[in-house]
Order: sequence, then structure tokens, then C-alpha cells
Amino acid sequence: MRAQLLFSPAPIGQSPLRLDEVPVPEPGPGEILIRVSACGVCRTDLHIAEGELPAPHLPVIPGHQVVGKIIALGSDAGDWSVGDRAGVFWLYRSCGRCGFCRRGEENLCPDAEFTGLHHNGGYAEYLVADAGFAVRLPENFNDVAAAPLLCAGVIGYRSLRKAELQPGETLGLFGYGASAHLALQTAKYWGCRVFVFTRSAAHQRHALDLNADWAGLASDPAPAPLDRAVIFAPSGALVPAALERLRPGGTLSINAIVMSNLPELPYSLLYGERTVRSVTNATRRDAMEFLRLAAEIPIHVTANPFPLQDANRVLQLLKDAKIDGAAVLQP
Repeated sequence: MRAQLLFSPAPIGQSPLRLDEVPVPEPGPGEILIRVSACGVCRTDLHIAEGELPAPHLPVIPGHQVVGKIIALGSDAGDWSVGDRAGVFWLYRSCGRCGFCRRGEENLCPDAEFTGLHHNGGYAEYLVADAGFAVRLPENFNDVAAAPLLCAGVIGYRSLRKAELQPGETLGLFGYGASAHLALQTAKYWGCRVFVFTRSAAHQRHALDLNADWAGLASDPAPAPLDRAVIFAPSGALVPAALERLRPGGTLSINAIVMSNLPELPYSLLYGERTVRSVTNATRRDAMEFLRLAAEIPIHVTANPFPLQDANRVLQLLKDAKIDGAAVLQP
């Protein structure tokens, strides 16, 4: 099969991914083999390719927003059948035994394994996945539209929950891309006002097209104080900018697996019972809840398909903020 392999991390401008032929994997006990039809491109893939998020072993195939059809089953594959459409997200599996897993916090499991990091991901024609962590997809999304829901959508949904967003509140989104454009629509469905802070004029227009109430720069004054905020861009400098606009008692969640250092900030920005919290991975419950919600809204996914061989170029476009919505690779 064809797959994009990372042999050695490097700046994405050096095209560290290499398209190669590798054997089709075989599913083991508790696993399913999927013929990949679409795989969303995530900033986490960029962090892996450039080495900011080190892979435990190399080479590795990135990609963790995977949609396809099951073509083979290992033993004990649960209620999956050959021919089923399945989605695979970032959490490949957790131990199921530790205190985090028992509390429903499998995203924090110290032995958690991740798709496209510990296990080969979806930048390929075929993928093996853990049957217990694959998810069923709403029928009203085609494969290309469904792929970004599996990470951009799910982690954006968790970010809104961790920000404690309530219906009718005012939300600020700092940084705008695949995840933010889906979180925006979720918040609007809950009756919230949404202000988008991004340096890209194209992204500002896209946000307004999706009914954001305001879009501007992080240096611009917000039209009103924020009840809640989410930072999507991996820039620690945005933390004080977001806190400056957050009302007392408000919550800021940071949706970034890798982020530049947070700058020193005056205590007055945090004072007033403001809360700052990180968002770490996502659970199967997050995925199932969001997929149901996405179908109910229904979410409009701005998906830009690209051929698998363009993976390096697409990651460069992502780094340069030149993609509106989400990019999706198709074998």
C-alpha cells in the first residue's frame, strides 16, 4: 500500500514525509482493518513531522482523523462487521484499569496510545485500529466531511465543555482553523455570541460567513467582555490577551498539545476568580457526544480535499494559515 512515512523529523519546508510502498497491515485480536477513504490533516501532525511532539518510534505514518470501510476483522472485534463505515480518532487506546480510566478520564491515562504517534495512522491506504476505540459516523456526512469531525470537531467540543460555556454566553475564539470553525458553529447552535480573534483576513471572512458576531485581531478591543474563551493557536502570548478580555469568573481553555511558553503576566489578569485550564486529548464519550451533536445541528464542514501525495505541501499550507476550514487527504 502507499503511505506517507516520517523517517526523521524536520521543518515541513524540507518535506520530511516520504511517500512509500509498505505492506498492508493485518488486524490482530481486538482490531479492525480499514480501507482509508479520507484522513483529516491536523496541526498535531505538523508537530509530529517537525519533531515538536516526538514519536516514540520511527518511521511512523501520521494521521488521526480517519474515515473508511472495514475490510477485515481480528478476533474479538466487538460488534463491527466487514463493510461497516468506521471513524478513528486521536486516542488509539487506553489501559482501562488506572484511576483515570476508571473515572472516565481515559484521555489522561498514563499508558494511553495515540493514532499516528504510537501506532501508524491514516496518511495511508489502509489502517489497523483498536475496535473498542473506533466510532460510528453519522450518515449525513460524507467521508471527506466526516474526517475533520474526528479531531478538530471532537477536541473543539471538549474545549467548549472545559471552558464551561453556557447557552447565551459570549465566547472568544483565539486562532481560527479546522477546530475553531466547528466550535464556532456549536456555540452558535447553543445561542452564544462568538467573537473570533485571528490575524488572517481570510479566516476573519470565513468566520463571519459562519455567523460569527465579530472577527478581528487579538490586539483589537473586543465588542464586549468574554464569558468564556478558547485558544486554538499554539502561541503562549495569546494567554494574557485572552485574559484581558475575560470577565471575572470566566474560564479560558487552551486547546494545544504543543504551545510556546506562556509569558509573565500581572496577577490582576488572573485575579477575579478567572480560570485557566488546558485541554488534553479527548475521550470516546467526547467523540460520541459530538458526532451526535454535529448531525443534529447540522455542522457545515469546510473541507478541502487533497491527494495523499501532497501531504507535505498541505502541512506547509496549514502552518502558513492558508487553509480555510480543514484539509483532508484522500488516498
